[in-house]
Amino acid sequence: MEVRVDSLLEGAARAEGTAVIVDVYRAFTTAGVAFSRGAERIVLVPELEEALALRDSGVGELCIGEVGGVKPDGFDFGNSPFELSRADVNGRTLIQSTRAGTVGVSLAGGADRVYAGSLAIASATAAAVSRSRPRIVTIVAMGWEGRTRTDEDELCALYIKNLLEGRRPDPDAVAALVRAGEHSQKFDDPGQPHFHPVDRDIALDVDGIGLAIRVEREDGLLVAYPESAR
Repeated sequence: MEVRVDSLLEGAARAEGTAVIVDVYRAFTTAGVAFSRGAERIVLVPELEEALALRDSGVGELCIGEVGGVKPDGFDFGNSPFELSRADVNGRTLIQSTRAGTVGVSLAGGADRVYAGSLAIASATAAAVSRSRPRIVTIVAMGWEGRTRTDEDELCALYIKNLLEGRRPDPDAVAALVRAGEHSQKFDDPGQPHFHPVDRDIALDVDGIGLAIRVEREDGLLVAYPESAR
């Protein structure tokens, strides 16, 4: 197995083999929480207008997402693991649109298979990827809005790479490095209340959610499903 690590929007577009699109703060931590609470599927879209139109047409019931970290007008929930940890999503179809994670998935058209990744689901993701024994795995750290590299996504990509290659990195050390990084500080900023401190805590509970997120293409849509870690 050849494991490659790439970054940002360009990296997603270059992805080959099995792609793991990483968004720790916060898209694919939020999605992991939603699935852990019984969400049936999540439709991933790059544009806000598409998300709202799909909800209006009955494809899904709830829109979740963000622009600049803020919940868009008309959306039911922000891109917040904390919000989703308190939401009634059991058996429901969600529609998610963010500026990094869902855009990255939409760009990974050259990959044979796609998973969404975050630290909360890292070990489950590595286990799911390994089961199919791909020749090439491309792990893409999406960063801030897909344009600026961030510690949390780069370190998550390296964490998953090590797991795929048979090593056992220290999850507490990874979490501590991320917590000290620039993009972790916004969760303590009272001027940015949309970044709830518990969002960071959930995102840095490394391997705290025992499922992977597999993305399938169905009728022109990118649809995410939970996949067991076993």
